[in-house]
Amino acid sequence: MTEHHSNHWNRRFFLAAGGAGVMLAGCGNGVGANGGARLDARVDATRDFLFNRYPGTRELAAKSYGVLYMPLITEAGFGVGGAYGQGALRINDVTVDYYSTAKATFGFQIGAQQYAHALFFLTEAALGDFRRSPGWAAGADVRYATPEQGGSLGKETTELSPVIALVFGQSGLIAGATLAGTKYTRIIP
Repeated sequence: MTEHHSNHWNRRFFLAAGGAGVMLAGCGNGVGANGGARLDARVDATRDFLFNRYPGTRELAAKSYGVLYMPLITEAGFGVGGAYGQGALRINDVTVDYYSTAKATFGFQIGAQQYAHALFFLTEAALGDFRRSPGWAAGADVRYATPEQGGSLGKETTELSPVIALVFGQSGLIAGATLAGTKYTRIIP
């Protein structure tokens, strides 16, 4: 192999490796140096939006052992897609952990949408299961409610569904939205 040809391959390898490194750096799992403060500010805004627009959610949060607020989830795809976002778990309205969420989607979909959601853990066991899991996935045990229901959810609801999910956007509740298959992973700062 000539020296020129060898240098050509070395440059290609260096550029490819550098590009891959930049892509992987963008996928870091932490919240970054000031990321916690920024994320907490977004969580505060999401919580305030829910409490002000749907006053019953304040009562629901007060009944909960913990609330996971996910301020902004971006979902996009063309046939095959996914969703990603970050948020915070609060106990007594104090952040105890940060979480990321990811979901793969398949089927007919074109374009992108953004939404927020909150998970209300209504039993100590449900909150404990969530916090102990290395990758908790939303499944059949999650009950979807409208923000208007908020505090009117009774004891029989919490016994059947210890986790209540509210999925909403800037224009209000997203009808028919589901978190099935969404996986939550604790972020290590």
